[in-house]
Parts: sequence; structure tokens; C-alpha cells
Amino acid sequence: MTRFEQDEDGAWVAHLECGHRRHVRHEPPFAHAPWILDPAARAARVGQAIECVRCDWGEPPDDPA
Repeated sequence: MTRFEQDEDGAWVAHLECGHRRHVRHEPPFAHAPWILDPAARAARVGQAIECVRCDWGEPPDDPA
């Protein structure tokens, strides 16, 4: 993850090194990411890897280099 931003609905979106974007939500019991709600914990995740299924599907990047 290279950075985070909020979409028009206020949900957090991670920008990935591969050029894709991925929503990160904390919506128990379906999604558990409580760290996304805390600014310091969110900042600590920058630079960490996260699975990108869009790469698995062979989709082109959202953010071309």
C-alpha cells in the first residue's frame, strides 16, 4: 500500500504499488480491519503488502505509471 484516500462515500481506499486501488473496510463480521479507522495505525500500514485480486485477474492498473 502506497497511500490511502477516502472515496466520495467516506470509505477508505488503498493505493497499491501495482497501480490498482482497493477498498479497505472494517465492517464486522464481514471485514475486519479496525486499523483503517485510526490515522496512526493506517499510516503504519503504508509500505505493507496487501493481496490484489485485480492483478490475479490481469486487469490493467488504475494509476498508470
